[in-house]
Amino acid sequence: MPNTAQQIIKDKVVVNDDWTILRLTEEQTPDSVVIPEGKIIVPLKVWQAQRDSLQGRKELGVWFASDERPEALKDELKNTPAPFQVIAVDFPKFADGRGYSIAYNLRARLGYTGELRAVGDVLRDQLFYMQRVGFNAFAVRADKDIHDALKGLTDFSEKYQTSWDEKNPLFRRARRSAVVQD
Repeated sequence: MPNTAQQIIKDKVVVNDDWTILRLTEEQTPDSVVIPEGKIIVPLKVWQAQRDSLQGRKELGVWFASDERPEALKDELKNTPAPFQVIAVDFPKFADGRGYSIAYNLRARLGYTGELRAVGDVLRDQLFYMQRVGFNAFAVRADKDIHDALKGLTDFSEKYQTSWDEKNPLFRRARRSAVVQD
């Protein structure tokens, strides 16, 4: 069943999404595009071009293309609270994994604690790993069943490696009994 209503997975629950993602057309430029009122997630390039006029907006988010660097928001993320209610990372295709690094760096290196949303070509198979690097919200591809995708967050019961969501590897968490050899 396709994801027909505008819903996302946020904090492991399916919720209605009242945010709009602004995507520029070929005719629009980051410095001249008019930003509509309401809850809007703008491209990083628009934020950079229109920072002065956008800074006062309370319902603002920004999204990264997969070839952009999270360090571009380093100065903004030092402020408390951050000027964004949501940061999204675009996955232009399933096989493009650069968004995982963007998310991890936003959380671990830049200290972002707000909503971190995966958008674009987001499928069930990715969700478990996306949450491992810090995503807590997922806009599943529209032609997929969002309730089925939700199950992807619990596909595995144990995590072997360290990441954003687990700081200790399994060998440090597992209690082992002594092995006796004859």
